[in-house]
Amino acid sequence: MEQDFSRQIGEALGRDLDPAASDKVCGEAALPSCFPVSDLAVASVWAAARELAALSGAREVMVARRLALMWFGMTLRPTGWTLPSVWDPIAGDYQAADGWIRLHTNAPHHREAALGVLGAMSDRAGVAEAVRGWDREALETAVVAAGGAAAAMHGLAEWAAHAQGRAVAQELLIAWRETGTRRGGTGLQGVRVLDLTRVLAGPVATRFLAGFGAEVLRIDPPGWTEPGVEPEVTVGKRRAGLDLHKAEDRRVFETLLSGADVLVHGYRPGALDGLGYDEARRQSLCPGLIDVSLNAYGWRGPWQGRRGFDSLVQMSCGIAAEGMRRAGAPAPVPLPVQALDHATGYLMAAAVLRALRVRQRTGVALAARLSLARTAAMLTAAGARAFRGEGIAEREDDLAPAIEATGWGAARRLRFPVLLDGEAPNWGAPAGPLRVDPPCW
Repeated sequence: MEQDFSRQIGEALGRDLDPAASDKVCGEAALPSCFPVSDLAVASVWAAARELAALSGAREVMVARRLALMWFGMTLRPTGWTLPSVWDPIAGDYQAADGWIRLHTNAPHHREAALGVLGAMSDRAGVAEAVRGWDREALETAVVAAGGAAAAMHGLAEWAAHAQGRAVAQELLIAWRETGTRRGGTGLQGVRVLDLTRVLAGPVATRFLAGFGAEVLRIDPPGWTEPGVEPEVTVGKRRAGLDLHKAEDRRVFETLLSGADVLVHGYRPGALDGLGYDEARRQSLCPGLIDVSLNAYGWRGPWQGRRGFDSLVQMSCGIAAEGMRRAGAPAPVPLPVQALDHATGYLMAAAVLRALRVRQRTGVALAARLSLARTAAMLTAAGARAFRGEGIAEREDDLAPAIEATGWGAARRLRFPVLLDGEAPNWGAPAGPLRVDPPCW
């Protein structure tokens, strides 16, 4: 199945521009799932590594399967301090009157929206009691309308018949379009990447690029935090803050954009447009900009503008329901990792690298669109089966020897699964909190 995923990803990226480097996936490991999530993980990492090798001229690519699967989880091992929880205490799956629904409450405004609709006290037991009085889809609609994030659980067949499921099935895994022309240098070293992404796929993409030489500048709005994943995804990046509702910050942003080679963003359709930065404006500020964007539920259909996250898409598209059915479990059973986020993140990195190759070879600038739902469609189309895989026990030699002096304390990180000509990535800067650097290249 890994080869089939690799074939589909290769077709989505387009024809090869250069001979492939010698590549090898080594080792054996599998995550426990009824879907071939381990094969998807390795294929997505391999695709990014292969594009990087072609861009850099590397002769050999090595991908360690076991480490690739481990990098789809948490990679940092603190010394003398504790990582914050990835989940808000209210976030999770709840039994409604006619099925299951998941509430995503990690962001304060999403939490407030859900609790406001439910009229519930901010404790899990009170929320559970309130949810039992709702039909799942009615509650989903109400929470989304209030500015929150929720997903009713659908089965695979139910999603296939759903208007959004049908729309996603018609989309390309990577949708390309030409945006202009521009000549660039060679390789990834020093390429300027302006990162406007949040949890989790986009930051995974820019983390990969930062590790192999790109200059990544992440921009966040005032007040935004994602404490559960900042230690994971900020390594190697400079991190600034801007308020695009303020004139002076807009001027700074436009200066940054005009000096960028690549823009990676995860705004919902129309969000950047509403701030005055639609595609035409972005290209006018930076002709020949490579523009790679992501959303949750796809770029067409009634839900194209819906807030979404990996765990919600798994509920919507049938993954959690099928896991529950095949496990004989009393509650939804999602994938063992946030594989839609991570896999899509590596596909985004591969798209950036492919676009750099095209622009450096031909002068043509490209934009690419991806979505979590379309990655999920590739996974579910591979079919479900009996549960396989036993998980992965961590070993001491899985950890890199160097100590990372993060903004929260000392830690060690898992060794990265990719080696190019025997060389591991070098992130340079340790992970740290958001908005600590000046907004400049």
